[in-house]
Amino acid sequence: MILYNCMVIHRFHAPFALLLLLALPAFAQPAAEPTAPPLTLGDALAGGRERARETVAARSRIDAAEARSREARSHRLPQVRLSEQWIRTDSPADAFGMLLNQERFSFGDFVAGDPNDPDALTTAITRIEVEMPIWTGGEISTRVEQARLAAEAAGRDAARVADRAAVAAAEAWIRLAQAREAAALLGKARDTVAAHVGLARDYATQGMLVRSDLLRAEVELARLDDLLAEARGNARLAESNLAFRLADPLDSRYVLAPLAEPPGLTDHPDSWLTRADSRPDLEAARKMLAAGELEAKARRAGRLPRIGVVARHDLVDDQLFGDHGDATTIAAMASIDLFDGSKKRAAVAAARADAAAGRADVERFAAGVRLEAQQAWEAASVALERRATAAAALDAAAESVRIVEERFRAGVVKSLDLLDAATARREAEMRELVARAEAWLARLHLALAAGEAPETVLVASNPTR
Repeated sequence: MILYNCMVIHRFHAPFALLLLLALPAFAQPAAEPTAPPLTLGDALAGGRERARETVAARSRIDAAEARSREARSHRLPQVRLSEQWIRTDSPADAFGMLLNQERFSFGDFVAGDPNDPDALTTAITRIEVEMPIWTGGEISTRVEQARLAAEAAGRDAARVADRAAVAAAEAWIRLAQAREAAALLGKARDTVAAHVGLARDYATQGMLVRSDLLRAEVELARLDDLLAEARGNARLAESNLAFRLADPLDSRYVLAPLAEPPGLTDHPDSWLTRADSRPDLEAARKMLAAGELEAKARRAGRLPRIGVVARHDLVDDQLFGDHGDATTIAAMASIDLFDGSKKRAAVAAARADAAAGRADVERFAAGVRLEAQQAWEAASVALERRATAAAALDAAAESVRIVEERFRAGVVKSLDLLDAATARREAEMRELVARAEAWLARLHLALAAGEAPETVLVASNPTR
């Protein structure tokens, strides 16, 4: 028996050195010299917040809302208009009046002709007019308040869009880091198995290794070739997705910092739900609801009297922009609609109904936000538990490889047993990588659901910062 064990050990001693490579940590590979400063997760968050196309559009919407607010306030100010009219008429009344306005009226000419059939008269009027509202029943002030609320809502919406864009860029960064790490794992495993297959062929030819062991290694090599090709394709797509999220050219290339350990959860879930009550998009919805509730007041103003003042100064001549005659008019006007077929009454009723519907929608939205935050907290908690389980499984797989190595040295197990153990450890490494990435994503989505800036996740992952 002792002689048999020695022969087994001698038979497998030659490929043993190569098979030990399977037991090396998959992450132990020389670091490539970076050609550019590595892009960190924080850089991706900042890039998505500042450069993503949706954030640029959201900032433009803020500008538009603020411009509409200024437009609403401008209705309180005098409206000044300058106009030029050119008129040619042989209407008796119009021709007589315009001749007077030109200050060219001559009584002799008037009685010498036929006033009922005057010659055609050409008149040019240069008019500057100032119109000032005095009272509009509160409609202007209500519209100003609505525009102000809409501008504030646009600002809150833009903050939410920026948070989402930052998380989307961070997710793209994490997916790229995950894809590259997975490709590195599979590449190292593939190289090791390929070398094993080469030696296995040699020893199978010499009769030192059974053919079934060689075939098993060749099947594993083919499987790794497929996985490696898929992983490299996923990495290329992930890099293009990151460029898209950062508004860079799709063929951009990035050097990434390593994917660190995900941050834990220290707060009670109720604190996250409380924070979600002030989420930016929920605050925006509340401001838009407040603006909608003012619509009934604005509509009621149309049923009240309107008072305004108009002043104008005319320069009248028989040529454009002439000033042979001039006249000034000041008029105060007041008006009220006595009957409009109940249109304004119906508009007020519709505005009140819309406001009631808006209140129900906002209440439902608020409840949905709290539910979303609760779901995100549970997802983050589960993801962190899976990360811990995957790390423990990886430790167990590494220990299994160590034990199989010892048994191999003792001649108790075959080379394929060591290969199987190394394959199991590689799968455990892949599960740990996936769990680590998913834990990061879940933590980012929790911050987003609770209305916190996603950058706080980086602080949580590095408390000494």
